[in-house]
Amino acid sequence: MSAEGPYLQTLTRHLAECPGDFLVEPAGEQVGWRLVGAVLSDLLLDLGSEALSAAEAAVFGDTSSQQRNYRRVVRVCAWLLYHEWFRAAARFGPAAKLWLVGEVKDLGRLIAAEKFVTDPDRREELVRLCLRALDLHPAGETETQAADRLESISSMERDRVIRETRASEAAARKLREAMERKQAREAAAKASREW
Repeated sequence: MSAEGPYLQTLTRHLAECPGDFLVEPAGEQVGWRLVGAVLSDLLLDLGSEALSAAEAAVFGDTSSQQRNYRRVVRVCAWLLYHEWFRAAARFGPAAKLWLVGEVKDLGRLIAAEKFVTDPDRREELVRLCLRALDLHPAGETETQAADRLESISSMERDRVIRETRASEAAARKLREAMERKQAREAAAKASREW
């Protein structure tokens, strides 16, 4: 986050004004993924990059329910990135493309697209993730402040901690069960020697 971006409030307000059409899946799967490819291609051109190739656009052709939410999240992100501040700079296309086909996919797995428009914390999270992906921090904040705030509200960080906690609990449970089995075997062996 080396450069200063726009004010956080400007972008969260813009995100809150996202039209409902961006959240609705068009009728027919073929239309849905082709629409995302077209929207992203137009956006990337406006941000100073090349349009998606046919192979890159085909990524959005998966018809699973997770993929449908991901497409909706991508459209919300496209609305965010279409803000005049990003278009005026005309240099964020390559970084935006990497973000949209990378980290945003994880967001689509964790959070319903509507939350990024309706929930203030999720709006802030999306804006901060976007700025970080573009190597920016919000105006009026230091890089450290921006990173700390993002970590404190990050759904992906919370998901990582939950997964690690569950894995630790599972490992502790297995260890406890192994110790109990060992104690039971030792007790049985001791009892058989005493008879």
